[in-house]
Amino acid sequence: MATPVAAEHDESVGIQYRWLILLGLITAAMMEVLDTTIVNVALPQMAGNLGATREEIAWVATSYILANVVVLPITAFLTATFGRKNYLTFSILLFIVSSFLCGTSHSLSELIIWRLLQGAGGAALLSTAQATIRQIFPQEQQGMVQAIFLLGIIVAPTLGPTLGGWITDNYTWNWCFFINIPIGIVSTFLVTTFLHDPPGKRRTGPVDWFGIGMLIVGIGSLQYVLEEGNRRDWFGDALIIQLSAISAIALVAMVWWELSSRNEHPVINFHVLKNRDLSASIFLFIVLGFGLYGGTFLFPLFTQDLLGFTPTETGLTMLPGGLATAVMAVTCGKLLSGRKPLADVRVLIFCGMLCFTLSMWQLGHLTSAAGEADALVPLIIRGAGLGLLFTPINNAAFGSLKSSEAQQASGLINLSRQLGGSFGIAVISTYLTRHIQYHRVDLAADIYAGNPAFEQRYAAAVSHLMSQGASALNAKQGAFALIDGALMQQATILAYNDAWLFILLSFLCVAPAVFVLRKPQPMMAGAGGH
Repeated sequence: MATPVAAEHDESVGIQYRWLILLGLITAAMMEVLDTTIVNVALPQMAGNLGATREEIAWVATSYILANVVVLPITAFLTATFGRKNYLTFSILLFIVSSFLCGTSHSLSELIIWRLLQGAGGAALLSTAQATIRQIFPQEQQGMVQAIFLLGIIVAPTLGPTLGGWITDNYTWNWCFFINIPIGIVSTFLVTTFLHDPPGKRRTGPVDWFGIGMLIVGIGSLQYVLEEGNRRDWFGDALIIQLSAISAIALVAMVWWELSSRNEHPVINFHVLKNRDLSASIFLFIVLGFGLYGGTFLFPLFTQDLLGFTPTETGLTMLPGGLATAVMAVTCGKLLSGRKPLADVRVLIFCGMLCFTLSMWQLGHLTSAAGEADALVPLIIRGAGLGLLFTPINNAAFGSLKSSEAQQASGLINLSRQLGGSFGIAVISTYLTRHIQYHRVDLAADIYAGNPAFEQRYAAAVSHLMSQGASALNAKQGAFALIDGALMQQATILAYNDAWLFILLSFLCVAPAVFVLRKPQPMMAGAGGH
């Protein structure tokens, strides 16, 4: 069993200032995560205004995530080199300036460049911010403060489509970026005024340029493959094959070099993964990112393409689920706070998995006749499950780590969640495309002369069209088009059902990882640390 580690949190931060710093870091984190989803709803409007194709405008989202995942693993190095206050302040300011430039862009190339800078600045708003909270609050408060911080990370992807849809319907896409400016100013003021670095924490020594180079090439290539693979038919495309090989070689070389005894100043300290609680939590976070971002990707497509929802209606349908996440995350934070937590993280994680799988089962059985009420209950259950998962897993990940290891662990945790989301969107979009084709072929096998069901539907369609004034020839041709449209709709619904159940299966497969987590130990008397 892990033994509690002595207190290492930053005692120089006054109690009243800790909560003001927390407010500043939460607003920054929400701003960052919100930007991963808020623009998705506005992409069609952006494409029209900038004269871009659907494939080209997708790079507005891709470039942001690409820069984000490249910088996330090295946030520990950047924090140690420049100091957490300087790095956080610079990152928030970079995010604000990039947001303004995104909103004033007049061409697609401009927008993509500023989104790259925005994503690079956003990495610290997750990783360094979370590690800072771990360092300035004592252990007995960690359950609650981490739950409060995670609200922004969990709820923002759900609120993004709601806010993005409302802005798109009532204003212009530019305001999806401009709203970051006042939020960022508040965050900058709180961080620069109240956060200070503890003495003697700066990094010295040579820079691991080889490790940084391999990381950028490996993670960047992998992210491109995940983002563009489905559109380019995966390994049927030469560029995808080449980048996959480059990514594999670069990442293997990077891991080998970072663990090599000849590298005295590694940019990423993989030795923190010797902690089995952290390793198991990272594995679970990958699947959580898969389910969170995969579900956030699937539901708007389902409701808008098949059920005829507007972006605002879709967002409002997802809103109660986000509120359920908030309630359960805070509840878990309360249960896990104090010197003697009231609940075992493993029990809470299993409850979260149960809720999540139940919601996936219900969403996997929706039909074309489904309305807002049919989707509302599964989304609320899903939201409650996410709240029961994120806070306990996060608590387990950091529970037996030293404060000095928190920054590196935070970078790896947020990277795993982001990559899990990228894998989720890539895999589910491919799965959806293939299963639409599969179900279409399967259903089309029943469309032939002599099939009573087909003959009845065909005759009814012809009769309906002729009653609307169509000629006999046009009515027969139109009847085939109507039947084909109905067949395509049914094939698409079945494919969406399969995709929800696929997410359910992924959660069931990783459930045994919870057994790897150790039973939490009560803190030693007088210890307020990690």
